Amino acid sequence: MAGRLGIDFGTSNTVIATRDEESGSASALWVPDYGRPLGQGDQRTSVVPSLIHYTSDGRQMLGDQVLSGNLLRAQGTFRWMKRYIANRSPMKVRANGSERSHFDAGRDFLSTVIAFALIEAGAEDEEIVFTAPVESFEHFEDWLAEVARVAGVTRFRLIDEPSAAALGYGVHLRPGNAYLMFDFGGGTVQCAVVLVQDEDDRGGSGRACRVLGKAGDDIGGATIDQWIFEEVLARNACRDSDEEVRQVSRALLAECERAKEALSDPIGGAVEISVMNPHTGRVIGAELIRGGPETDGRTISFEDLMDRRDLFSRIDRVARRALKAASDRGYDEDDLAAVLMVGGSSQIPAVRRTIERIFGRDRVLSDRPMDAVARGAAAYAAGMGFYDHIQHDYAIRWFDRSTGRYEYRTCVAAGTSYPSPEPVHTMTVRATLDGQRELGIQIYELGRFRRSGEGGGTELVLDPSGAWRLSEVSAQDGEDRSRFCVNEGSPTFLKADPPAKAGEARFRVEFGIDGNKRLLLTAVDLRNGRTTHRDFPVVKLT
Repeated sequence: MAGRLGIDFGTSNTVIATRDEESGSASALWVPDYGRPLGQGDQRTSVVPSLIHYTSDGRQMLGDQVLSGNLLRAQGTFRWMKRYIANRSPMKVRANGSERSHFDAGRDFLSTVIAFALIEAGAEDEEIVFTAPVESFEHFEDWLAEVARVAGVTRFRLIDEPSAAALGYGVHLRPGNAYLMFDFGGGTVQCAVVLVQDEDDRGGSGRACRVLGKAGDDIGGATIDQWIFEEVLARNACRDSDEEVRQVSRALLAECERAKEALSDPIGGAVEISVMNPHTGRVIGAELIRGGPETDGRTISFEDLMDRRDLFSRIDRVARRALKAASDRGYDEDDLAAVLMVGGSSQIPAVRRTIERIFGRDRVLSDRPMDAVARGAAAYAAGMGFYDHIQHDYAIRWFDRSTGRYEYRTCVAAGTSYPSPEPVHTMTVRATLDGQRELGIQIYELGRFRRSGEGGGTELVLDPSGAWRLSEVSAQDGEDRSRFCVNEGSPTFLKADPPAKAGEARFRVEFGIDGNKRLLLTAVDLRNGRTTHRDFPVVKLT
């Protein structure tokens, strides 16, 4: 039963799946105390709400304990942790006597859930598989490694979420066909185009999925909750900084989420949002309707709101980017056998209609939206084949003295397959000073800029007092989140002996990628022709 556990840490819910080696099928694992059943179509699956509450006496309440204890709105409760970890939020919140970051809260939550799940599954000594967003950076993977260590896990692997979903939908996938996975969860919207290969195509080594193209954007169900929150405040002539609003911000956000979930059901048509400040008696509220005209100032059209915030256009752009990457590999939109829906937010009727308009109603399937990612991770853990490519550009940063700015030279392009049979990039490293003994190489992971040339809008964050407030995201913030130095702790690799002269072309460097997605460096000292490094592992790529 080695390596049969898959972990899908979500912004709203976390799903853990196990794979039965005899039957070859995977199912969501029930985690006692923390788990709760959740509907997906005409089925139900087990999830752990991604929530943690710190009590005044030092205890931790997790998952369903938070909901059943009516603690979602309480001081000391953390939610949306994954979103803020992915964005490297430095915010710390005072929670019943001590300050904690979302990194701390997320680690406490996930490591505890995993430890209990390992015991429940009888897999304490086995390898597990984590899933990660398509647009995640190495720091998120480093954080997962810390979670694994705290949970007592010694061996783990990673797979991106929509690709895992393809493996989780395996019963629907036929060899030779291409599929688009549409994953819209609490924190992100992601797409991956995958090609299913049979064992005959792979020398008899079993079925596998090959990723043809993938893309993502940091918009999810939590973003929609924020939009409703903002709209309700505007309809009540309030600001997030008003003391009356700060006192009820947790309750108001919970009401906005409840309303969104109610209108994610095709049957629901209208939901009342109402919160009363117990200190002043003031009521802040509005009516959220699915669509149609807004009859008065208190009525908010849910579908119009999502349209005004450009949700449907952003979904279309993500799908088109994934399809463009697949087209570069010879597979077009017409080659798709089906589009498979994943994630709780994919169940919003207007979102599904958007996907149906793009790809045609007959090609859209949605029977495993909540657990397909975890089930696929478990299948990957059990040995199902999977072939991927590098998602982000990786570049060397250097200082251009003529402009006084840092520039970036790509050494690994997004879309590069691995392992690489030949070097993926060759460059010359020059000294900048006379007598220089160490020549540094700083490698940056470059994601897609959030809104190039513009401000990044706003995001809803917990302030240190524990109240929700709107925070501006500047263009520089968006750029900083899209660039991450992956070897900040050890940027110097090359030692010049004898020392180099200023401007001297001292080293020739070649980069390659091995089967574990490690960037390998081979360096030759041009002064004496000596090879100083050969296939030296520099960083792990995503």
